[in-house]
Amino acid sequence: MITDQPTCLYCERTNNQIPLILMNYQGRQIYICPQHLPILIHKPAQLADKLPGAERFGPPAGHED
Repeated sequence: MITDQPTCLYCERTNNQIPLILMNYQGRQIYICPQHLPILIHKPAQLADKLPGAERFGPPAGHED
């Protein structure tokens, strides 16, 4: 989806469809919706194709599978 509106990094819904959380990463603004924030927190490697370097984040301590 190509749009000038902010969109969720994961599901690509716009801020007209769902609230979005703004993050700054590698000098750019990235948005994620509350529904997909747990993926960023607990399983960031699932975002590797959408967020460069996410595979290196690893889960927080105590959240390993």
